[in-house]
Amino acid sequence: MRSLVVFFLVLSAGCATVPPTNTHQPMTARPSPRFETAGGNGAIFQSGYSKPLFEDRRARFVGDTITIKITESTTASAKNASNLDKSNAQKAGVTALNGLPGKSLLGLNLGATSSTAFSGKGEAANNNAFTGSITVTVIDVMPNGNLLVSGEKQLAIGEEQEFVRLSGVVNPSFVDFSNTIDSSKVADARIEYKSAGQINEGMIMGWMARFFLNVLPF
Repeated sequence: MRSLVVFFLVLSAGCATVPPTNTHQPMTARPSPRFETAGGNGAIFQSGYSKPLFEDRRARFVGDTITIKITESTTASAKNASNLDKSNAQKAGVTALNGLPGKSLLGLNLGATSSTAFSGKGEAANNNAFTGSITVTVIDVMPNGNLLVSGEKQLAIGEEQEFVRLSGVVNPSFVDFSNTIDSSKVADARIEYKSAGQINEGMIMGWMARFFLNVLPF
């Protein structure tokens, strides 16, 4: 009995797990220590946290953050129509059998007709829209200066948890002076919106139902 209770506890805990992700890992990174400049630190000046006089606030190093505006909208449609019409007619007749037996076949006519018609139509349409914003962290700086970013936003509303995740490669020249970039300018973008909770569980078929669905032949 005790083992049965433990089994159901483990099963219920597994249902509340965080949904898997395909974004680049890790989803955050600690900033690397900056090299100290020559000279000691003053009362206000701290070399480890200083910025050059003409350096902007855009992300450049591992651990820096950058805000990405998610403005994804895709529309796709496809139409296909096929028509096939084929007809065939054959006719044969016996008009003369001079010098040959079987004159009773004279005047016999044979005819055959066949026709084939096919008509098919297909249509598909898909519309998706995803808007919002998320601040991600630079997890790697590539040799050419591009930034590999990744981040996650979690929202808990009652018993439901929503996860917004984004990762990709950012060209620093596309980042504006407010340290913001549109998601359409992120290369290899992986954008996810998933949820975990009672509503999400209600839309998933139970494991026992899936088992019988796979093994039953009807």
